[in-house]
Amino acid sequence: MSLQVGLALFIGTVAVVEDLRFRTISNWTTMGAMAAGLGYHAATGGWAGLGSSLIGLMVGFCAFLLFYLLGGMGGGDVKLMAGFGAILGGAVASGQAAIFAAGVGGILAMAVLGFRWLRAVAQRQKISGSPFIPYAPAITAGAWLTLLARS
Repeated sequence: MSLQVGLALFIGTVAVVEDLRFRTISNWTTMGAMAAGLGYHAATGGWAGLGSSLIGLMVGFCAFLLFYLLGGMGGGDVKLMAGFGAILGGAVASGQAAIFAAGVGGILAMAVLGFRWLRAVAQRQKISGSPFIPYAPAITAGAWLTLLARS
């Protein structure tokens, strides 16, 4: 297993646990992901690697920024995508991860809505619960799928 894959596995696991348990992703996790990605690419690719990682970070950040500004996503989710962008490096990989994350997130949202609807029907009540879902699992899956597709 490469160091890049190990970083993505570790950061993703920590982020998912934090998001599911606390409904927030710590700055230690997101900023750590950014620093680790930048450091990894600088060490393995020099200035070109660092530049690629910075581009990935920016693409990852911008990919979900609009959703944050519209109130549909938390800031930790945006920073996590930026961190994975830094780990993946490059605009194409970061964009691909964001697309995968959006697809997985849509599937998760449909599953959550379906379970809430089934529970409401079974209990003969109105559908309840927060309209927000933890998005770290979808972002992590998007990054992992990108690494899998690139291997």
